[in-house]
Amino acid sequence: MKKLLIVIALGEAAAGLAFLTVPSLVVPLLFGQEPAGVAVALARVTGIALLALGVACWPGPPLVGLLTYNAVAAVYLAYLGFAGGLTGVLLWPAAVLHAILTVLLIRGITRMPREPRH
Repeated sequence: MKKLLIVIALGEAAAGLAFLTVPSLVVPLLFGQEPAGVAVALARVTGIALLALGVACWPGPPLVGLLTYNAVAAVYLAYLGFAGGLTGVLLWPAAVLHAILTVLLIRGITRMPREPRH
């Protein structure tokens, strides 16, 4: 079962990286249409979530997946606000919330007891 989980985690992470880096290639392959406007940003957020899912499913603490999602989402949302021209009323509160959650998760992960290595 552990090998299957690793294969699935790698697949999800690879799909996430594809959505994040080349949504103009992945979206038409899946949905038959080019992404336009906000669809590119949504495809990239989907990529962030799939990448985080892959990290969370990898053997190890699942909190690392949440950390991955929140850290990358905070950076990407801030990027959209500064450079992407997409600035809905909840963009900055969402970016700040993800940044705060990132800090809290880092604190939580660094305080977790370490398991002895065999």
